[in-house]
Amino acid sequence: MADKTSYRDSGVNIDAQDEALREVRRIARNTFTPAVLSDIGSFGGLFRGTFEGVEKPILVSSTDGVGTKLRVAQAMKIHDTVGYDLVCHCVNDILVQGARPLFFLDYYATGKLRPPVMTDVIRGMARACHENNTALIGGETAEMPGFYGDDDYDIAGFIVGVVDEKNLIDGKAVREGDIILGVPSVGLHTNGYSLARRVLIDKLGHDYQTILPDVGKIGEALLAPHISYLKPLIPLVEERAIHALAHITGGGLTDNVPRVLPETLDARIKLGSWPVLPIFKTIFEAGNVDREEMLRVFNMGIGMAVIVSPDKVETVAKHFGHIGQKFYFIGNIVKGSGKVQYDQPPAGFPSWIE
Repeated sequence: MADKTSYRDSGVNIDAQDEALREVRRIARNTFTPAVLSDIGSFGGLFRGTFEGVEKPILVSSTDGVGTKLRVAQAMKIHDTVGYDLVCHCVNDILVQGARPLFFLDYYATGKLRPPVMTDVIRGMARACHENNTALIGGETAEMPGFYGDDDYDIAGFIVGVVDEKNLIDGKAVREGDIILGVPSVGLHTNGYSLARRVLIDKLGHDYQTILPDVGKIGEALLAPHISYLKPLIPLVEERAIHALAHITGGGLTDNVPRVLPETLDARIKLGSWPVLPIFKTIFEAGNVDREEMLRVFNMGIGMAVIVSPDKVETVAKHFGHIGQKFYFIGNIVKGSGKVQYDQPPAGFPSWIE
């Protein structure tokens, strides 16, 4: 009789999945809101579709990943931050249209399931879900030997939120003369890691434990979290004090601000009007990267662009001051063709990134 072959012989350990999912179920339950009607492990997540105080609900959905930031997490053996990043990125993506998040689902794929790693990733997701009043309602785990390396994993997130039609932000309200405020990022967030690793690790020969002046330990600087802007911005959304929001992710200011501009208007951004984080200065100088490339790959220290009418600037500034939220006046809206214009720094300015 021929030897029997099992799924485990092929590299897939169902028992390990069951072990990990038991812990995931416990973690996820802590994020449930009263609208969640199912438990983790059902074929589909159930969410009650009634929204108190919302007259005309519009559902807003988005999906994303965290890119090659995962390589840094794997090298540093720190896995609870990338799950946090993923949720916050997705929250911000629907916030720009005025939506509050309702629930989140994840996809986790790996070559060899290592329960402690997976649960660390999910724990980070749950922490961000809890902070954003979002239910981690379900997900999928895929063990794919031969497709991913044993220690490799990838994650993706799926989010659904709701906005009252009267609060929907679609950029149609943007007018010539509007003011652009920049809300700062705390690092690369979840974009530009392939270029950052190319410069800092491959070109300069550093490793993630290297400590650089002003930057600190490279690995820790690169793992700085992708923060959520829900709490500082949602009150302004509900006051209808904002004409448009642009989440500054892949494409930087150059490609993301035009996504919320009418075709007849441009965003004029004044370089040097906000402090650029040291990690970007290091990549720019050490990598000899073109300025235009930096502005299109990285957020350059601005995580969200907020476009407001001149008569609402004081309202927004007072709100930010009251909650201790930093912001910068970084530009204004002018006639154009739906693009970003960059104003050059004054003559003799030491560097546009100072």
